[in-house]
Amino acid sequence: MDFIARYESWLVREKRAAANTLSSYLRDVRQFEVWSRENDLVLDHVSQEDIKRYVNHLEKKGKSNATVVRSVASLKSFYTYMTAARFVRVNPAKGYTPDRAERKLPSILTNREVDLFLEQPNIGDAKGCRDKAMLEVLYATGIRVSELISLDTQDVNLSACFLRCRGKDKERIVPLYKAAVRALAIYVNDIRPQLLDDLGETALFVNMNGDRMRRQGFWKIVKCYQEKAGIHKEITPHTLRHSFAAHLLENGADLKSIQEMLGHADISATQIYTQVVNQKLRDVYASAHPRA
Repeated sequence: MDFIARYESWLVREKRAAANTLSSYLRDVRQFEVWSRENDLVLDHVSQEDIKRYVNHLEKKGKSNATVVRSVASLKSFYTYMTAARFVRVNPAKGYTPDRAERKLPSILTNREVDLFLEQPNIGDAKGCRDKAMLEVLYATGIRVSELISLDTQDVNLSACFLRCRGKDKERIVPLYKAAVRALAIYVNDIRPQLLDDLGETALFVNMNGDRMRRQGFWKIVKCYQEKAGIHKEITPHTLRHSFAAHLLENGADLKSIQEMLGHADISATQIYTQVVNQKLRDVYASAHPRA
């Protein structure tokens, strides 16, 4: 029986996994399957001790901590399916955390760095106006890049200053600040119609050929403006999501509201930002206090 093919169908139909998540999980599980065969194991007869042996194998190969943690998360997901489908009785990866696993605090931008970054697009041309709107929306809402490029024109309400975001499991409404609304209004009303070849295109953000913006294209946009701004921190689309959450928390927003805006299913995923803010305060104290 092809358990991985069935797992893939489950991820797509039941979990509505994003393309990158799907690719990552399947790659990790297939690598585990190869290792299992080499060690005379089959996927429906694996113990937690086998999972530990596999982690040890990855570490001996010099895999990074992030890779090890991601691989275990993929196996937890796979065996969640296997238990739900009753191919196994117990999830062998459940409750297991690699010894080396330490959650790295997400990198965030300062307020000044955000301002500098968002100032980079040249709003004197069509591409710059589109890029400005995309970056402002990303920082205004904290949505994932997959959610950003999945937005359709009907998902935005400019007069009410919000957008509707379709996440993994449910829709959510996220407010837009005024600068984002202005940038988006210029793009939607003046720029987007110029870029379209097909007037039936529903995508909110399109590339210069008039097709829906792709993840890779948006990553290139972010990297371009990082270099242009001269910011030496590594900036990814997720950096703006992290910065959105941390800045809200710094300015008094409650965790529950931030969780809802980010679309986190579990508030524990949102609590990491309290550690980010606390670390920032410690850094300020250490650098500013005369006896620190």
